[in-house]
Amino acid sequence: MSRISAIKPPFAIARGRVVIEGGPFPPTGDAVPRVTLGDALVRVVMASRDRIAVDVPAGLAGGPTAVRIVDLPGVTAYLEVGQVVATGVHQVDSPAVGPDGSVYLTFSGSRGQQTPVSIFRVRPGGPREVFARGITNATSMVVDGAGRLYVSSRFDGSVVRFEPDGSMEAVATDLGVACGLAVTPDGTLLVGDRTGTIFRVSPSGETSVLATLPPSIAAFHLALAPSGDLYVTVPTLSTRDALYRVSPEGHVDEVSRAFGRPQGLAFDRRGDLFVVDALAGAAGVYRMGADGSRRLMLSGEGLVGVAFDADNALVVATGDAAYRFPPLPPG
Repeated sequence: MSRISAIKPPFAIARGRVVIEGGPFPPTGDAVPRVTLGDALVRVVMASRDRIAVDVPAGLAGGPTAVRIVDLPGVTAYLEVGQVVATGVHQVDSPAVGPDGSVYLTFSGSRGQQTPVSIFRVRPGGPREVFARGITNATSMVVDGAGRLYVSSRFDGSVVRFEPDGSMEAVATDLGVACGLAVTPDGTLLVGDRTGTIFRVSPSGETSVLATLPPSIAAFHLALAPSGDLYVTVPTLSTRDALYRVSPEGHVDEVSRAFGRPQGLAFDRRGDLFVVDALAGAAGVYRMGADGSRRLMLSGEGLVGVAFDADNALVVATGDAAYRFPPLPPG
């Protein structure tokens, strides 16, 4: 009896690619099996007796979406498709999520471009709204334990902080090409400079160098682990790029070199690390194992960042849109 045993990966956005496993599926020969996602007939890119790979189209409603093979009536599985949070943004790093579930997204623009809006906010269930203007090339964001939003500018190397009441103040300047942000529980700000430096800014505003890394052609991306270690991706022109770990004392270790073009990264509420890889053919969000192995959890082209809310729901961003998912399964 034919069945679908798994959909891998279990999450996807438009232009992602998923594999339907199970079988035995109808003999292919010169015919291509017909597969639907929801009501949409989708493109099949590979088919065998036990695996069928399909592309996820744009325009799906999002949420649990039925996967069916037309010639196998009654055989159904479900793929979790991202629900659109917002479009018309310009992300170059991960989104940020506030304590109330609001998602913060940038309109970064090209270098030196004065965009009409710097940061958008999307409240839970609400539309995109203007949150801040006047930050040239808003780049990276992070929310601290008090709910304050930090935003870097790769244009002038500054970082500003927004209080919960919306007031803004500058907290650091002259940090090079400032991209990648993290904040420690004691309020120390960690800032990446893509020319090769991780800066440490104390709560009193004193700046020092935490570590040096290879320069990036694009950006540094930062995420703070529950252990206090800082994890950093540094996309370069290499065919394989490293994931780095920086201790609180500034010691640098290479954790993995399994990524083709690593981008944003984040720890979920369980302490698991997720990393975006933007390499064509392998693009998606990967869960990292303690041994440095990685497992594809979400497929999609154009991804640049990942974040989690207080309920461990997943938010991912492409260059021009953001999507929300329920929490990823453990393991």
